[in-house]
Amino acid sequence: MDHFKNIENLYFIGIGGIGMSALARYFNSIGKHVAGYDKTSTVLTRELEAEGIQVLYKDEIELIPDVFKNKENTLIVYTPAIPKDSKQHNYFIQKEFQLKKRAVVLGMITQGVFTLAVAGTHGKTTTTAILGHLLKETGAKVTAFLGGISEDIQSNLILEGNEVMVVEADEFDRSFLNLSPNIAAITSMDADHLDIYGSPEKLIESFNDFAALIPENGTLFVKNGLPLKGSTIGIEDNADYSAKNITIKNGTYHFDLITPTQILEGLRFSLPGKHNLLNAITALAIAIHYGSPTNELARALYSFKGVKRRFTYRLKTPDRVLIDDYAHHPAEIAAVHQAVREMHPGKKVIAVFQPHLFSRTKDFADEFAESLSKFDEVRLLDIYPARELPIEGVTSEWLLEKIKNQNKKLIYKEQIINELNLSESPVMVMMGAGDIGEEIIKVEKYFKNEN
Repeated sequence: MDHFKNIENLYFIGIGGIGMSALARYFNSIGKHVAGYDKTSTVLTRELEAEGIQVLYKDEIELIPDVFKNKENTLIVYTPAIPKDSKQHNYFIQKEFQLKKRAVVLGMITQGVFTLAVAGTHGKTTTTAILGHLLKETGAKVTAFLGGISEDIQSNLILEGNEVMVVEADEFDRSFLNLSPNIAAITSMDADHLDIYGSPEKLIESFNDFAALIPENGTLFVKNGLPLKGSTIGIEDNADYSAKNITIKNGTYHFDLITPTQILEGLRFSLPGKHNLLNAITALAIAIHYGSPTNELARALYSFKGVKRRFTYRLKTPDRVLIDDYAHHPAEIAAVHQAVREMHPGKKVIAVFQPHLFSRTKDFADEFAESLSKFDEVRLLDIYPARELPIEGVTSEWLLEKIKNQNKKLIYKEQIINELNLSESPVMVMMGAGDIGEEIIKVEKYFKNEN
């Protein structure tokens, strides 16, 4: 913590981001003076304001409170997604303030503290949230930085002490290379963020660099089958930590966990989908290795409620089901599809998908088309640009043409409710990492009022 002893004020540019807001909450909790800017007001920024953190929504220099204009005791934290023409960002650069990327600040916080880090192109947020929950519920003095809102605490930050830290290790912009993990896990290494990496090989190289950060007396856990040396995690296979005897009762997994030294019997886990079960096994393996009391882990695991927008049931009646998921990569869409079919066998499913980033849509168009074609009905929204400018020829119309399922259509956000109303599918899935998360609130409200 000595890194920050002379810092009294922290100003966050992009404070509404999921990782940025967790850091802002952390510094606010230890008594620092915190404020920041973001371009839009969301549920999350409004929660920060309720916690006493000032949020500005206009990128104007004169709006920055005077207390943050003292460069001797102020640190500026920014996200790599910040646009080049940001007035506030450029002001702080010109005035020669201390500026640090979010990932660097997270790395500084974890230095000198026993750190458990979860990396992977999919699964890291849920795994980190389960792990933070397991440690908290079994009495560890843990601080956890999550990349999503845990339903159990309605926050992306667990604050139970600072003997151990749990962090989500993000491969975007090679952020995770700033961490010093004692125990780490890599859940998956599918190609993604090719706008940053250029090729899948470079992405894999980056994961190898991350694995190399673990000290000799540390441990790496990897999904069985990945080209990395470590303790393996799997389902019904020969992995070091493997789930066996899996059954589903009332939408809950029942299973036994085989480890190198013991068998944990009668575990229960309520998040649907084999991908989530794998996340749970990964979290259990790290918790056991860290030293969590194994006799308490079953209770802790069963009490985990989930992460917002990760296969979240917004509505669950005999006639209608509405599922909300952050899926924005073909492998994640395929995982959602597997979970839906497993939990709602024989029922028709309509998927509403908002593609995220022009570059990702371009890089994985055929794979997106293939994973979306598996649903009974498909409705596509326009591409959410996030940090990008359009790429010629890369549009939702272009993606729609590639989808083999004939029950497909391009729609506007304003048409979502009507399309779902007209559909014969009782199971509705809304997916994407853009602002579709705000739309689903309206859809949930509409169908709840209807019943």
